[in-house]
Amino acid sequence: MIEVINLHKHFGAKVAVDGVSFTVKKGEVLGFLGPNGAGKSTTMRMVTGFMPPTLGSVRIGGADIETNEIEAKAKIGYLPEAAPLYSDMTVEAFLRFAAEMRRVPAAEIDAAVERVIETTFLDPVRHQSIDTLSKGYRHRTCFAQSIIHDPEVLILDEPTDGLDPNQKHEIRQLIHRMGKTKAIIFSTHILEEVEAACTRAIIIDRGRIIADGTPEELKAKASNAGTVYLKASGSAGEAIKEWLERLASTASVEVLESSDDEIIARVKPKKGKSNDLSSEVYTLCREKNLNVHELRVEEGRLDILFREITKSDSDK
Repeated sequence: MIEVINLHKHFGAKVAVDGVSFTVKKGEVLGFLGPNGAGKSTTMRMVTGFMPPTLGSVRIGGADIETNEIEAKAKIGYLPEAAPLYSDMTVEAFLRFAAEMRRVPAAEIDAAVERVIETTFLDPVRHQSIDTLSKGYRHRTCFAQSIIHDPEVLILDEPTDGLDPNQKHEIRQLIHRMGKTKAIIFSTHILEEVEAACTRAIIIDRGRIIADGTPEELKAKASNAGTVYLKASGSAGEAIKEWLERLASTASVEVLESSDDEIIARVKPKKGKSNDLSSEVYTLCREKNLNVHELRVEEGRLDILFREITKSDSDK
């Protein structure tokens, strides 16, 4: 449904987007991640046709966003960052206006408005003027206009920005449900949203894609993935550390706490040895008659991977 091919955007000498390519299929929810200034919003604006690329192309459902823009844009629902609203309109009037602009047939407008009001939980404020709404309800109204024409493609720029935790949960659940029948891209800097709503994620930094995969695939690339956490007693902490370091699958041992008869440590596996390491640590503990208080294999974390691959040059 979405094809992005070698997309570039230059602002004078500044390269904001540098050769970005990806596809999104129907039934896929793509999280678009990156630090501030990475090129997320600029990419989203080019994908929607709001901003022309310096180089490259975008196709929506097979239609080129520049050469066949009416057909391509008709398939898109767009929630831009800080989306504008007509503050003197009521919520319902604004949504009717949005439906007309999106060429929803007149006989279907009432049903379309009711559908999005119910979907985005706007019924309590449907007759209020937009300038009286809280930030959360204003954001929901913006979201509602993006789906008023039941588009095949949704492009959402920071869709939970400014919402309280309950509202964020509602929007994430909504994105997850709609993602079963649509192709969705949403940009975010909140990593928990990727695990809550996305089937796939891309991390962009300095205008380039540096990671692409399912949340599970990305977490597996984090340096902590497969690390064995051990809390054990029954021998001097330093002795336990030495035994752990001699294991065939051990890359390194990080001691978190140690005493004369106890150790808390994280044992990092050699590449490809995470499964072997956990069984080796367990066998060692039995052989040495250690009392094991806790033994677990850590799951990789997106926040750790994100920090590792988006470090500034001065941090590397």
